[in-house]
Amino acid sequence: MAFTQLDPPLPVFVVDRGNGLAHGVIDYGPEHNLIWVTAIDDSGEIWCAPNPMVRMQNNWTMGRKHRDRPAATGERRGGAGDVTPISPGL
Repeated sequence: MAFTQLDPPLPVFVVDRGNGLAHGVIDYGPEHNLIWVTAIDDSGEIWCAPNPMVRMQNNWTMGRKHRDRPAATGERRGGAGDVTPISPGL
Protein backbone atom coordinates (compact mmCIF):
# COMPACT_ATOMS: atom_id res chain seq x y z
CA MET A 1 0.00 0.00 0.00
CA ALA A 2 1.24 3.48 -0.84
CA PHE A 3 -0.12 6.88 0.15
CA THR A 4 0.83 9.90 -1.96
CA GLN A 5 0.11 13.39 -0.66
CA LEU A 6 -0.83 15.74 -3.49
CA ASP A 7 0.92 19.11 -3.26
CA PRO A 8 -0.83 21.18 -4.42
CA PRO A 9 -4.21 19.47 -3.99
CA LEU A 10 -6.09 18.79 -7.25
CA PRO A 11 -9.59 20.14 -7.93
CA VAL A 12 -11.80 17.14 -8.72
CA PHE A 13 -15.46 16.17 -9.02
CA VAL A 14 -16.63 13.06 -7.14
CA VAL A 15 -19.72 11.44 -8.67
CA ASP A 16 -22.69 11.63 -6.24
CA ARG A 17 -20.72 13.96 -3.91
CA GLY A 18 -19.70 17.10 -5.83
CA ASN A 19 -16.62 19.28 -6.30
CA GLY A 20 -13.70 19.07 -3.93
CA LEU A 21 -9.95 19.06 -3.51
CA ALA A 22 -8.05 15.77 -3.65
CA HIS A 23 -5.33 15.87 -0.99
CA GLY A 24 -3.99 12.36 -1.45
CA VAL A 25 -4.12 9.09 -3.37
CA ILE A 26 -4.03 5.62 -1.84
CA ASP A 27 -2.72 2.77 -4.02
CA TYR A 28 -3.50 -0.72 -2.68
CA GLY A 29 -1.88 -2.44 -5.66
CA PRO A 30 -2.63 -3.75 -9.15
CA GLU A 31 -5.95 -5.48 -8.33
CA HIS A 32 -7.55 -2.36 -6.81
CA ASN A 33 -8.70 1.08 -7.95
CA LEU A 34 -6.74 4.09 -6.81
CA ILE A 35 -8.52 5.78 -3.89
CA TRP A 36 -8.73 9.59 -3.93
CA VAL A 37 -8.81 11.27 -0.49
CA THR A 38 -11.01 14.28 -1.20
CA ALA A 39 -12.40 17.20 0.84
CA ILE A 40 -15.85 18.03 -0.60
CA ASP A 41 -16.40 21.78 -1.08
CA ASP A 42 -20.11 21.99 -0.15
CA SER A 43 -20.14 19.80 2.96
CA GLY A 44 -16.54 19.88 4.19
CA GLU A 45 -16.65 16.08 4.44
CA ILE A 46 -13.59 13.99 3.68
CA TRP A 47 -14.33 11.03 1.39
CA CYS A 48 -12.21 8.23 -0.04
CA ALA A 49 -13.51 7.75 -3.58
CA PRO A 50 -12.45 4.96 -5.95
CA ASN A 51 -10.90 6.03 -9.24
CA PRO A 52 -14.00 5.35 -11.46
CA MET A 53 -15.97 7.87 -9.34
CA VAL A 54 -13.48 10.77 -9.72
CA ARG A 55 -13.28 13.33 -12.54
CA MET A 56 -11.03 16.35 -13.04
CA GLN A 57 -12.84 19.69 -12.78
CA ASN A 58 -13.03 21.94 -15.82
CA ASN A 59 -9.99 24.14 -16.45
CA TRP A 60 -10.24 26.90 -19.05
CA THR A 61 -6.45 27.40 -19.22
CA MET A 62 -5.85 23.71 -19.95
CA GLY A 63 -8.72 23.51 -22.44
CA ARG A 64 -10.75 21.15 -20.25
CA LYS A 65 -14.25 22.51 -20.87
CA HIS A 66 -17.31 22.24 -18.67
CA ARG A 67 -19.56 19.34 -19.66
CA ASP A 68 -22.43 17.45 -18.15
CA ARG A 69 -21.16 15.08 -15.52
CA PRO A 70 -21.16 11.54 -16.91
CA ALA A 71 -22.23 8.60 -14.79
CA ALA A 72 -19.42 6.61 -13.26
CA THR A 73 -17.81 4.02 -15.49
CA GLY A 74 -15.82 0.90 -14.89
CA GLU A 75 -16.49 -1.11 -11.78
CA ARG A 76 -19.24 0.96 -10.20
CA ARG A 77 -21.77 -1.42 -8.67
CA GLY A 78 -23.94 0.78 -6.53
CA GLY A 79 -24.50 4.22 -5.12
CA ALA A 80 -22.85 5.59 -2.02
CA GLY A 81 -21.51 2.14 -1.12
CA ASP A 82 -18.67 2.68 -3.59
CA VAL A 83 -17.47 5.77 -1.73
CA THR A 84 -16.10 5.18 1.75
CA PRO A 85 -15.76 7.96 4.34
CA ILE A 86 -12.50 8.14 6.27
CA SER A 87 -12.81 6.87 9.80
CA PRO A 88 -10.40 7.41 12.71
CA GLY A 89 -9.53 3.71 12.59
CA LEU A 90 -7.71 3.97 9.24
